[in-house]
Amino acid sequence: MARSEKARFSAFDVVVVVPFPYADRLAEKRRPALVISSPKLAPYGLVWLAMITSADNERWPCDVPIVDLDRAGLPAPSIIRPVKIACVEAARVERRTGRLDKASARALSQQLRGLMAAP
Repeated sequence: MARSEKARFSAFDVVVVVPFPYADRLAEKRRPALVISSPKLAPYGLVWLAMITSADNERWPCDVPIVDLDRAGLPAPSIIRPVKIACVEAARVERRTGRLDKASARALSQQLRGLMAAP
């Protein structure tokens, strides 16, 4: 993997993944996702992603709304669902559409810290 390929995505990039795996079924779907891993995963060719879904879906207590849709490159009101995380090969990420705004990034970081089992 070339160096430029390794450093392709940064934390809080909004990307389109082909395809995003589901935990509750065997199907996969092309969808937006949020990079939540650091560049330290890049040498392994992997990226950790949190699901982005429509704000029209039933809300879960840990969901984080995306405040600035234009900055994120999203066409409709959306939320990040931090309990739905996937580890995928970076090559499966189709493209970057934008970046998460600072307020949403702070809220997501707080939710992720609360969900992690680290001491």
